Amino acid sequence: MSVEVCCLSFRQPYAGLVLDGVKTVESRWRPLLVPLENKTLAVHIAQRDWEGEEWRKVLSGTLGMNQAQIQALLESGEKFGRGVVAGLVDVGRTWLCPTFLQEEELQQLEQSAILIGLQEKYLTHLSNPRWLKQPLTTHGGRDLWTVEIPTELLP
Repeated sequence: MSVEVCCLSFRQPYAGLVLDGVKTVESRWRPLLVPLENKTLAVHIAQRDWEGEEWRKVLSGTLGMNQAQIQALLESGEKFGRGVVAGLVDVGRTWLCPTFLQEEELQQLEQSAILIGLQEKYLTHLSNPRWLKQPLTTHGGRDLWTVEIPTELLP
């Protein structure tokens, strides 16, 4: 038996940060996750890394993590490798981040998204992250696609 779930590919380190519960807000230029509000999303780990180091600045700066803590997070995110569906996360509300926010509110959102420059992007709350028992090897897709996850892999 299997369960059919919508899936989205995340580049590293963001896939691991989502599944480890550090990243709780996803940002996109389009309201891609609106149809999945109050549903579960499968997290696919892309082959490629995120281009840029903003995530490291947020982790070490505003979240105050040291190098050892950051390295432990990176290693955790790689435990299933790349090109796999690695876990599940519940999708919440999506909203358009306004151009102008109070500095404190913007900083809080950046901490939750582990990214800077969120203005005018669509932000979506993510919750209840959980790793699968084992990874499911599959090619990633563009935008959302559907994946069949065998029930024995479900947490």
